[in-house]
Amino acid sequence: MERTVCVVTDSTSDIPRDVAAELGISIVPLNVSIDGETFSDGDMSLSEFFRRMNAAKELPKTSQPSVGAFVTAFEQALEHCAEVVCVTISNRLSGTLESATEAARVVGERVHVFDTLNLSWGEGYQAVAAARAAAAGATIGEVKEMLEGLRDRVHMVVGLDTLENLARGGRIGRVSALVGGMLNLKVLLTVGADGAFEPVHRARGAKAALQATIDWVAGKVDATRAAAFAVQHAESPDKAAWLEAAIRERFNVAEMRVIEAGSVISTHTGTGWGVTAVQID
Repeated sequence: MERTVCVVTDSTSDIPRDVAAELGISIVPLNVSIDGETFSDGDMSLSEFFRRMNAAKELPKTSQPSVGAFVTAFEQALEHCAEVVCVTISNRLSGTLESATEAARVVGERVHVFDTLNLSWGEGYQAVAAARAAAAGATIGEVKEMLEGLRDRVHMVVGLDTLENLARGGRIGRVSALVGGMLNLKVLLTVGADGAFEPVHRARGAKAALQATIDWVAGKVDATRAAAFAVQHAESPDKAAWLEAAIRERFNVAEMRVIEAGSVISTHTGTGWGVTAVQID
């Protein structure tokens, strides 16, 4: 069946390049600047990025894609598809939606922008679901309806080793960062219904924080029913492996991915982990 809908997303979806290529998803990168040098999200390995970020005098700066970058992506997609759906990071966390919306105005009514109210694999899962629906022959109306119904069922929790990067980037108050650092507290965050970060738990030490992560997920999905999971991490492969094993032991896993965070996400989070869970039956 011929595809009528193409999917475009931004790089904060953390969709691996091989997955994007397989599903025909176009990814528009955000940008990261370190000590005056700017590069596209995804062009540098995460280990190299952390090495350079830790050596830099200031926290790297991130910026949304330009309107022109989205215009180019939309026009290229429309060469192959009748309609385009652009799935973006939450408007509360980035100006990316604004750039995509302006580009859609330029290109025309065949481009539809959808705010996932999420980020990382919480966003990526929605983009992948849209691409799968499109590949199965869904119309643009059906894809948009599917996304509207899916968005509230995508649950993501993020654990941070430190709140320093969020504080330095202006995402949270500095007092919270100070207290967390002094007490060796690991903070769990989720993305609320309005698409903004919300703290959900504080645990003393990494082991307690990882267990709290699994317990939080258990409050969002029924362990007896099939669910899709992704474990995300930024320079924390051991924690990711622990979480994957714990999820497989406790839940009915229909799909499991291990996702490495990109440079833009890691700029704001520092090292840490996350879990995305979606009930699928």
